[in-house]
Amino acid sequence: LQVLLVEKAGRRSLFLAGLMGMLVSAVAMTIGLVLLSQFAWMSYVSMVAIFLFVIFFEVGPGPIPWFIVAELFSQGPRPAAIAVAGFCNWTCNFIVGMCFQYIADLCGPYVFAIFAGLLLIFFLFAYFKVPETKGKSFEEIAAVFRRKKLSAKAMIELQDLRGSEEA
Repeated sequence: LQVLLVEKAGRRSLFLAGLMGMLVSAVAMTIGLVLLSQFAWMSYVSMVAIFLFVIFFEVGPGPIPWFIVAELFSQGPRPAAIAVAGFCNWTCNFIVGMCFQYIADLCGPYVFAIFAGLLLIFFLFAYFKVPETKGKSFEEIAAVFRRKKLSAKAMIELQDLRGSEEA
Protein backbone atom coordinates (compact mmCIF):
# COMPACT_ATOMS: atom_id res chain seq x y z
CA LEU A 1 0.00 0.00 0.00
CA GLN A 2 2.81 2.43 0.88
CA VAL A 3 4.54 1.83 -2.45
CA LEU A 4 1.35 2.80 -4.33
CA LEU A 5 0.89 5.88 -2.16
CA VAL A 6 4.51 6.93 -2.70
CA GLU A 7 4.22 6.50 -6.47
CA LYS A 8 0.98 8.48 -6.58
CA ALA A 9 1.76 11.38 -4.22
CA GLY A 10 5.55 11.66 -4.53
CA ARG A 11 8.31 11.07 -2.03
CA ARG A 12 9.06 14.65 -1.02
CA SER A 13 5.44 15.68 -0.46
CA LEU A 14 4.70 12.60 1.65
CA PHE A 15 7.89 13.10 3.63
CA LEU A 16 7.05 16.75 4.32
CA ALA A 17 3.42 15.92 5.17
CA GLY A 18 4.59 13.20 7.56
CA LEU A 19 7.06 15.52 9.29
CA MET A 20 4.47 18.29 9.64
CA GLY A 21 1.87 15.84 10.95
CA MET A 22 4.37 14.51 13.48
CA LEU A 23 5.22 18.09 14.50
CA VAL A 24 1.54 18.98 15.09
CA SER A 25 1.05 15.69 16.97
CA ALA A 26 4.07 16.39 19.20
CA VAL A 27 2.70 19.85 20.01
CA ALA A 28 -0.72 18.30 20.77
CA MET A 29 0.94 15.72 23.05
CA THR A 30 2.76 18.49 24.89
CA ILE A 31 -0.44 20.52 25.32
CA GLY A 32 -2.30 17.41 26.44
CA LEU A 33 0.33 16.56 29.05
CA VAL A 34 0.62 20.14 30.32
CA LEU A 35 -3.14 20.55 30.75
CA LEU A 36 -3.84 17.00 31.97
CA SER A 37 -4.04 18.07 35.63
CA GLN A 38 -6.65 20.73 34.78
CA PHE A 39 -8.77 18.80 32.30
CA ALA A 40 -9.20 15.04 32.56
CA TRP A 41 -10.28 14.81 28.91
CA MET A 42 -6.81 15.91 27.82
CA SER A 43 -5.77 12.27 28.22
CA TYR A 44 -7.86 11.58 25.09
CA VAL A 45 -6.11 14.41 23.26
CA SER A 46 -2.77 12.86 24.17
CA MET A 47 -3.87 9.39 23.06
CA VAL A 48 -5.18 10.64 19.71
CA ALA A 49 -1.96 12.65 19.25
CA ILE A 50 0.14 9.53 19.86
CA PHE A 51 -1.84 7.53 17.29
CA LEU A 52 -1.58 10.37 14.77
CA PHE A 53 2.15 10.67 15.42
CA VAL A 54 2.61 6.99 14.55
CA ILE A 55 0.35 7.25 11.48
CA PHE A 56 2.23 10.27 10.15
CA PHE A 57 5.55 8.52 10.81
CA GLU A 58 4.39 5.50 8.84
CA VAL A 59 3.24 7.70 5.94
CA GLY A 60 6.38 9.83 5.69
CA PRO A 61 9.57 9.64 7.74
CA GLY A 62 9.32 5.87 8.29
CA PRO A 63 9.55 4.54 4.73
CA ILE A 64 10.37 7.55 2.53
CA PRO A 65 14.06 7.93 3.49
CA TRP A 66 14.66 4.38 2.25
CA PHE A 67 13.16 5.27 -1.13
CA ILE A 68 15.15 8.49 -1.35
CA VAL A 69 18.48 6.96 -0.31
CA ALA A 70 18.06 4.22 -2.88
CA GLU A 71 17.33 6.79 -5.59
CA LEU A 72 20.02 9.36 -4.68
CA PHE A 73 22.96 7.03 -5.24
CA SER A 74 24.10 5.15 -8.32
CA GLN A 75 24.50 1.39 -8.30
CA GLY A 76 28.12 1.43 -7.06
CA PRO A 77 27.84 3.40 -3.80
CA ARG A 78 24.17 2.54 -3.13
CA PRO A 79 24.81 -0.43 -0.77
CA ALA A 80 27.24 1.63 1.32
CA ALA A 81 24.81 4.57 1.44
CA ILE A 82 21.95 2.30 2.56
CA ALA A 83 24.23 0.75 5.21
CA VAL A 84 25.17 4.20 6.55
CA ALA A 85 21.51 5.30 6.52
CA GLY A 86 20.48 2.15 8.38
CA PHE A 87 23.27 2.60 10.92
CA CYS A 88 22.24 6.22 11.54
CA ASN A 89 18.58 5.25 11.81
CA TRP A 90 19.12 2.48 14.34
CA THR A 91 21.73 4.44 16.30
CA CYS A 92 19.29 7.32 16.71
CA ASN A 93 16.50 4.89 17.67
CA PHE A 94 18.80 3.39 20.30
CA ILE A 95 19.75 6.81 21.70
CA VAL A 96 16.12 7.93 21.92
CA GLY A 97 15.13 4.63 23.53
CA MET A 98 17.91 4.76 26.11
CA CYS A 99 17.61 8.45 26.95
CA PHE A 100 13.86 9.10 26.74
CA GLN A 101 13.06 8.26 30.36
CA TYR A 102 15.84 10.52 31.66
CA ILE A 103 14.76 13.36 29.39
CA ALA A 104 11.10 12.84 30.42
CA ASP A 105 12.11 12.99 34.09
CA LEU A 106 14.07 16.17 33.42
CA CYS A 107 11.51 17.96 31.19
CA GLY A 108 8.26 16.64 32.62
CA PRO A 109 5.23 17.29 30.41
CA TYR A 110 7.36 19.32 27.97
CA VAL A 111 9.35 16.30 26.78
CA PHE A 112 7.63 16.24 23.40
CA ALA A 113 8.49 19.92 22.84
CA ILE A 114 12.05 18.70 22.16
CA PHE A 115 10.71 16.37 19.47
CA ALA A 116 8.59 19.20 18.05
CA GLY A 117 11.67 21.43 17.80
CA LEU A 118 13.70 18.72 16.09
CA LEU A 119 10.84 17.96 13.71
CA LEU A 120 10.67 21.63 12.75
CA ILE A 121 14.40 21.58 11.94
CA PHE A 122 13.97 18.35 9.93
CA PHE A 123 10.99 19.81 8.06
CA LEU A 124 12.89 22.97 7.13
CA PHE A 125 15.94 20.96 6.03
CA ALA A 126 13.82 18.64 3.89
CA TYR A 127 11.84 21.54 2.43
CA PHE A 128 14.94 23.40 1.30
CA LYS A 129 17.38 20.56 0.54
CA VAL A 130 15.55 17.34 -0.40
CA PRO A 131 14.49 17.14 -4.07
CA GLU A 132 11.50 15.25 -5.42
CA THR A 133 12.76 11.98 -6.85
CA LYS A 134 9.47 10.60 -8.16
CA GLY A 135 9.79 9.51 -11.77
CA LYS A 136 13.38 10.75 -12.11
CA SER A 137 16.44 8.77 -13.05
CA PHE A 138 19.63 8.89 -11.02
CA GLU A 139 21.18 11.14 -13.66
CA GLU A 140 18.29 13.65 -13.40
CA ILE A 141 18.53 13.74 -9.60
CA ALA A 142 22.32 14.18 -9.76
CA ALA A 143 21.81 17.05 -12.23
CA VAL A 144 19.52 18.81 -9.71
CA PHE A 145 22.26 18.64 -7.07
CA ARG A 146 24.90 19.81 -9.59
CA ARG A 147 22.76 22.85 -10.49
CA LYS A 148 22.32 23.72 -6.81
CA LYS A 149 26.04 23.32 -6.20
CA LEU A 150 26.95 25.41 -9.25
CA SER A 151 24.47 28.16 -8.34
CA ALA A 152 25.84 28.26 -4.78
CA LYS A 153 29.39 28.44 -6.15
CA ALA A 154 28.35 31.24 -8.51
CA MET A 155 26.84 33.19 -5.62
CA ILE A 156 30.08 32.88 -3.62
CA GLU A 157 32.13 34.02 -6.62
CA LEU A 158 29.78 36.97 -7.14
CA GLN A 159 30.17 37.98 -3.49
CA ASP A 160 33.96 37.68 -3.83
CA LEU A 161 33.88 39.93 -6.90
CA ARG A 162 31.78 42.52 -5.13
CA GLY A 163 34.13 42.41 -2.14
CA SER A 164 37.22 42.96 -4.31
CA GLU A 165 35.54 45.86 -6.15
CA GLU A 166 34.85 47.66 -2.87
CA ALA A 167 38.48 47.35 -1.74
